[in-house]
Amino acid sequence: MLRVDHDVVAGTFSLDGQTFDVDNNIWVVGDDDECVVIDAPHDVDAILKVVGDRRLVAIVCTHSHDDHVRVAPELRERTGAPILLHPAEWPLWELTHGSDVWWNIDLTDGARIEVAGTTLQVLHTPGHAPGAVCLYAPELGCVFTGDTLFNGGPGATGRSYSDAGLIVESIKEKLLALPAETVVHTGHGDDTTIEAEAARL
Repeated sequence: MLRVDHDVVAGTFSLDGQTFDVDNNIWVVGDDDECVVIDAPHDVDAILKVVGDRRLVAIVCTHSHDDHVRVAPELRERTGAPILLHPAEWPLWELTHGSDVWWNIDLTDGARIEVAGTTLQVLHTPGHAPGAVCLYAPELGCVFTGDTLFNGGPGATGRSYSDAGLIVESIKEKLLALPAETVVHTGHGDDTTIEAEAARL
């Protein structure tokens, strides 16, 4: 049966010379046989515990701040699953992994990721980061927004490679166009809905 599995893992986020303690959501979409992981925060073993004995099809990164991709290469090594990331994320990816470690597949707006008989639709939503993406799962009635949209409004834009005007434009154009009842699964914190966040904006 198609489902979304979830856990929370603690770690740090570092950028612009500052480091913060953060709790990240782990999201895994699939069925009893195969799945995809959305982002790879902090702890490979915690992610693999959610995956279980299923085949990991892909590691899909919503953006490349270090708290979302730090353990992606190790997760790839341990599972053989490819890393998917938007190419505009290279400057941030390089801050964490240098120039010798790359992802496998470029994400593009409108791309479709197939897993367990369903489709995740890639929505390019720059603002929090230049190559930030959200993943819309129409059959599940949900969207995975990374750090683009939270319960309470848009993601932070006060750091390098972010743009406050652009994130609002992305949310209005790509996310508020989704059905109002769509559940928003965020990179940090509690779920919300498109309807609730549209009212706040």
